[in-house]
Amino acid sequence: MNRVTLQTATPADAEFLYTLLKLTMQNYVDQTWGWDEQWQQQYFQEHFVPENDQLIIKDGQRIGVISTEKTATELVLSKIFILPRFQGQGLGTELIRAVINEAARCGLPVVLRVLKANSSAKRLYERLGFVVTNTTETHHYLKLNPAS
Repeated sequence: MNRVTLQTATPADAEFLYTLLKLTMQNYVDQTWGWDEQWQQQYFQEHFVPENDQLIIKDGQRIGVISTEKTATELVLSKIFILPRFQGQGLGTELIRAVINEAARCGLPVVLRVLKANSSAKRLYERLGFVVTNTTETHHYLKLNPAS
């Protein structure tokens, strides 16, 4: 991989991960619901489970986060955020391909959801073979079956 390693987050990474959330998602959340800083901070604190997050490390620096969850029937890509200055370098594509390969080894489809406002992320997922399976007022749900 592109000199990138993964490392399980710790409680000490909370500030970095909240800043990462803001830098990568605030615009899309604002377009969808409006960004309420107090609500976002509280929601983040209540739902932050460090061991569920893998920090993306490049050249010794934290540059993003990826989270997956394996169930009996699917591999859920629940989060992938990369600092804006590291986007567009193929890192997200490499990481998502690694998730797809893991799902293939397990014989599971990969599923995810993306905010409708985040059309660039949706295009990336579709380029990698994901197809929209459902759409709500705010999200597209996508799926890729690596076996097909």
